[in-house]
Amino acid sequence: MSGLLDLLNGPMGKQLINGVAGQTGRSKSETGNVLSMALPILMGAMKRNAASPEGAQGLMSALAGKHDGGILDNLGNLFDGGVDDSVMQDGTGILSHVLGGKQTQVENALSSKSGMDAGTIATILKVAAPILMGYLGKQTRQQNVSSSNGIGDLLGGLMGAGNTGNQQQSLIESFLDSDGDGSILDDVASMALGNKKGGIGGLLGGLFGK
Repeated sequence: MSGLLDLLNGPMGKQLINGVAGQTGRSKSETGNVLSMALPILMGAMKRNAASPEGAQGLMSALAGKHDGGILDNLGNLFDGGVDDSVMQDGTGILSHVLGGKQTQVENALSSKSGMDAGTIATILKVAAPILMGYLGKQTRQQNVSSSNGIGDLLGGLMGAGNTGNQQQSLIESFLDSDGDGSILDDVASMALGNKKGGIGGLLGGLFGK
């Protein structure tokens, strides 16, 4: 399972990067760079939330309903003329639920790592979150995931199989759990940008040529 690589490396991924770049006025390379760091972090946060039965059930309910993957069927129209306010509001709600009190910390750390202002990072996250949820919803249906354990396994598999993937998940979870200055994101971002081989990091790094 290629996981997040499927979301970014292909026609759908190009639409996502091009659309988000158009929404923010930033270059495709800058936008792809931020998404390559942000998507594993968001997915890691979802996996952490799904570790509890209540969190897993809440995620399953969302993926079976509003976030069933339909948003992916018409990405061209989604970005045509700018992303609709309802999608941005949906993204705001997802980020608040998934990241909680760590949202500003994540935005500032991504800003520091990428050189992009935190306001633009926030916009990118708001657009990406509903699309990532839709991607998870579609994967859930395709793989017939119907249990709390199944959604955790799905998220882990999409983030990268094997020891490197597990290490990255651990780093992401530590970052989200910490009350420090977010410096652990440097390690997460290094993986996301392909400075360490294997797992989702190496795949995304190869995609963006870093």
